[in-house]
Amino acid sequence: MEEVREGRALGGGMEADGPANPQELPPSPQSPSPPPSPPSPAAPETPETPELPEPEQPSEAHARQLLLEEWGPLSGTLELPPRLTWKLLLLRRPLYRNLLRSPNPEGINIYEPAPPTGPTQRPLETLGNFRGWFIRTEKLQQNLSWTVKQQCVDLLAEGLWEELLDDEQPDITVMDWFEDSRLDACVYELHVWLLAADRRTVIAQHHVAPRTSGRGPPGRWVQVSHVFRHYGSGVRFIHFLHKAKNHREPGGLRRTRVTDSSVSVQLRE
Repeated sequence: MEEVREGRALGGGMEADGPANPQELPPSPQSPSPPPSPPSPAAPETPETPELPEPEQPSEAHARQLLLEEWGPLSGTLELPPRLTWKLLLLRRPLYRNLLRSPNPEGINIYEPAPPTGPTQRPLETLGNFRGWFIRTEKLQQNLSWTVKQQCVDLLAEGLWEELLDDEQPDITVMDWFEDSRLDACVYELHVWLLAADRRTVIAQHHVAPRTSGRGPPGRWVQVSHVFRHYGSGVRFIHFLHKAKNHREPGGLRRTRVTDSSVSVQLRE
């Protein structure tokens, strides 16, 4: 939390010492007129800089061509509602991108083992950029606890539209990576709900609590993923929640790290 410190400017007028009756002052001599300022030197001539043309905006047909090349061949025709244009769609690119905010808040590279770290007493929010995540803690027995992080994706706000979600029902892919921390038999859970416009009605859901084998070096990354298909009409929000287990030690909390979380929407081929 940012600490805002308010400062107050201190100041005041100072009364000049002088006679009580200003009319008793002798008349002051008239000041001479100041000399005129010397003329300013002429500015050197500069060549005229040509005006740079504004970047050309793609036409509707060109924007459609660029997007279809990016998305790949479609099984059928993709019709847009009247309120949506291909140029706007090209700008927002709601398909084939990660819709989660701060998917890698601690900046950890999954192509290398999780960097070793000891127990810490620092709050999780101070260890990276967790903007977009709602974070809470669930206490368990035997000095264990869950760190729960979640966020809700508004599909219409991200640029998707009702007709696409209801008629085409594109694939919705969720993916995550968690550290094999060996803090317990199960150190990670994933919970995802596809919600209607009221953000309460559940249309489809997926829950998993994987258990690692315990073989191999600790700190390796384990991938978890799921694809929602043919989930029905009415999906407007995706609620993404994962849990990572912690263990309380004398020096603080030893955590299970999670990274590269993603939620994306793809057209079915």
